[in-house]
Amino acid sequence: MSVRVDHAVVSGTFSLDGETFDVDNNIWVVGDDTECVVIDAPHSVDAILDVVGDRTVKAILLTHAHDDHCRVAPELRERVNGGSGAPILLHPDERPLWELTHTDRLWDVDLADGFEISVGGTTLRALHTPGHAPGAICFAAPDLGCVFTGDTLFNGGPGATGRSFSDRPTLEASIRAKLFALPDETIVHTGHGDDTTIGAEKQALGA
Repeated sequence: MSVRVDHAVVSGTFSLDGETFDVDNNIWVVGDDTECVVIDAPHSVDAILDVVGDRTVKAILLTHAHDDHCRVAPELRERVNGGSGAPILLHPDERPLWELTHTDRLWDVDLADGFEISVGGTTLRALHTPGHAPGAICFAAPDLGCVFTGDTLFNGGPGATGRSFSDRPTLEASIRAKLFALPDETIVHTGHGDDTTIGAEKQALGA
């Protein structure tokens, strides 16, 4: 069975610093016909489960803890695998953001730069890319020729900064050091919006 990337878009809200915005979030599920991992848990558990189907969920991988990426993670954890659950993985530097949404529940496993998880015969590697958020993580899948960047890198440039816990110079340094080290042809699967490539974004940033 070959590994694949499945995708859906869900709509909801993002709230931080006293403001709320309507947003569309990408759901990414990586795996084969029997097992998978879910990357981010926005807005709707049912929408995520529709993509998962009857597969075993090995883990829920969070790119960061803004509420539109982690809001339904605890409920998803409880509902997958016939109710037996799956671990939530998050970088510990995200705790201040996580606690803005979830005050009484934590994630299960701390992510760190270089952390690897295998699923469906392929391996995802965590890249710590602070800037948009202090514990932001991208997940590189070299065998698949892609990277899942959350809100670190979009089609058209770096993610947003200017809000609490974010910093533009740190974000650009993370992108240049970690993401631009990937092959130019690497497909960038973002947290919002359309795909791009590492090469295209290098050109946009003048790297």
